[in-house]
Amino acid sequence: MLHFAPYSALSILALATCFLLVCVFEFVNGFHDTANAVATVIYTHSLKPKVAVIWSGMMNFIGVLAGGISVAYGLVELLPADVLSPPNGDPAVPMLIALFGTALAWNLFTWWFGIPNSSSHCVIGALIGVAIGDAFLHARGLGNSVDWSQIWKVLRALAISPILGLVGAGLLYTVMKLVVKDPELYVPPQGEKPPHKFVRGLLILTCTGVSFSHGSNDGQKSIGLIMLTIIGILPATFALSPNAAPHIAQIAPQAVIAAPLIDKYDHDGLRDEAIASAARLQNTDPAKVVPSMLRADIYEVIAGLKAVSNNETASAAEKKTAKDISATLRPTVEYAPWWVRLLSALCLGLGTMIGYKRIVHTLGEKIGNTHLTPAQGASAELVGAGLIATAGYTGLPVSTTHIITAGIAGTMIGSGSGINPKMLTKIALAWIFTLPITIAIAATLFYIMSM
Repeated sequence: MLHFAPYSALSILALATCFLLVCVFEFVNGFHDTANAVATVIYTHSLKPKVAVIWSGMMNFIGVLAGGISVAYGLVELLPADVLSPPNGDPAVPMLIALFGTALAWNLFTWWFGIPNSSSHCVIGALIGVAIGDAFLHARGLGNSVDWSQIWKVLRALAISPILGLVGAGLLYTVMKLVVKDPELYVPPQGEKPPHKFVRGLLILTCTGVSFSHGSNDGQKSIGLIMLTIIGILPATFALSPNAAPHIAQIAPQAVIAAPLIDKYDHDGLRDEAIASAARLQNTDPAKVVPSMLRADIYEVIAGLKAVSNNETASAAEKKTAKDISATLRPTVEYAPWWVRLLSALCLGLGTMIGYKRIVHTLGEKIGNTHLTPAQGASAELVGAGLIATAGYTGLPVSTTHIITAGIAGTMIGSGSGINPKMLTKIALAWIFTLPITIAIAATLFYIMSM
């Protein structure tokens, strides 16, 4: 295993390498997912391709800056506490390389074959893989190292959102066809002739909505990954929020309340670690705080408190107390500097401006048995923008690709044209295999590099 001294040449090199990896991943995320926003405006000639992707890139950029960090840390907390907050940075490089390398490779593989695939799916699979690799590394059961409650919460959002996209877009298309009688909305584009102003305006509006909401949700994922990078490699500097001082005074009294709750509800064999951390937090001296150790203890306690919140035998009052304590502790360790937000926005926005053609062709011509019409594209994107924006502010990572692709399929069903089973089978297989493949690769990489 590699060891890092703060600000050593090795730590700076590792930081630079992992920074490059996360920036490349977010750049690829941008051009992989761009087609979801620009497919309709480009395919219908409502905007020229260069104008469309630049506009989409700008909206992604603004979406990242306007979004929160709930999704960022919803993903981060998929990792076990000892990997999430290494006191000396040891597990950071193996974890980050396994995470970024796996997700980036699978993203590029599916993009090369023109298959719409989810960057969120890739990241989540890689995160789970790292957690599983950590369990094998320490000879622990999977229940002891993987926060399954958080994983099921994230996976439920990933599973339900495409269904909502499929049904919602299909219904909206049906309603639109009954209410809006403009025939130009319901025929595929002819040659390079752009639609008239109303149709163009509608499609530009939906493109804007999807681009902004994609930035607000997917941009948070890279914020979380960048924070993992800088905290994992330079924990002494970035382990605690710059505004942590007012919260540190509250840690000791909250730990006093947390300890008996954690002791009462065993956290899959990790109770001892959480109780030991709670005991150390009870003696927190604001003048003698070691940032990396404090962060590690806070996340151990938060992990223990999750057992209370998820335990069926816990009373409603105990669950509320556990959630309140976690909410009090989190601002100390969960934050994102302005420059991290800006870096994420730049990478995603720039990536949005290239690489769209393969996926646009698939969405426009291969999802259904007929080519995409303006009404179908608008319906899929309106529903998609709403679902993605809602998820971005509730802390649930969803897949823009899954929602928009499912939405287009829903409009094809709603129009009666039907879907292309061959292409849908390819997309479905990519969705099905993404998790097991990324989990296996990331677990193997992390285990080998950490031995």
